[in-house]
Amino acid sequence: MQLSGIDVIFKGVNLQRLMGGLIVTGQIALVSIVFSILLGLILGIVMTSKNKIIYGILKFYLESMRIIPLLVWLFIIYFGIAKGFDLHIDSETTTIIVFVIWGTAEMMDIVRGAIISLPKIQGESAKALGLDTSQVYRYVLLPQAVRRIAPAAVNLITRMIKTTSLAIFIEVAEVLKIGRQIIEFSSRKNPMAPFWVYLFIFFLYFIICYPITLLSKKMEKKWAV
Repeated sequence: MQLSGIDVIFKGVNLQRLMGGLIVTGQIALVSIVFSILLGLILGIVMTSKNKIIYGILKFYLESMRIIPLLVWLFIIYFGIAKGFDLHIDSETTTIIVFVIWGTAEMMDIVRGAIISLPKIQGESAKALGLDTSQVYRYVLLPQAVRRIAPAAVNLITRMIKTTSLAIFIEVAEVLKIGRQIIEFSSRKNPMAPFWVYLFIFFLYFIICYPITLLSKKMEKKWAV
């Protein structure tokens, strides 16, 4: 193994480009995560409704996101809807839209599962004391459900960060895309370029995701019920 091949990372502006790609990855992940958590929290509460029509619509939405691969959704919106209807949606915006739709569905199910897992007597008792539905959720159910929501939500955040790599297929200049460009330019002179570049990208993902994974495990252990 030619250890000297590692210089491909530091040659010219390669390191700067990789870090720039990481920033793009981070921006996509951050925006997607924030909106997914907020929308998922709202829809998760709505999904606990006894209205069968509302539940059916949200269930169909959830299953659609789980059955159809995320990459297909990227293609549908970027190459299908955007191009077909002549909408000017760039690749980064498309990625964020798809990730928000996907993340919201997953977060919605996490919230719904956490709420319905609580003893029904708690909600009934709160209503008997005179609290309306919004107050029951705000003061009784959600404070307890957060213990079950948080670890799963942290796991979802990790998955969303890692899955941003799919954006490469619609030409988003995220870290993996930049890495492939560097490899294509350098591999003839440096056969070990793919190894070192991908190893470096692995390291970048690792230092971001591993602490989040540890946090998730710590929360699960602390809040086990």
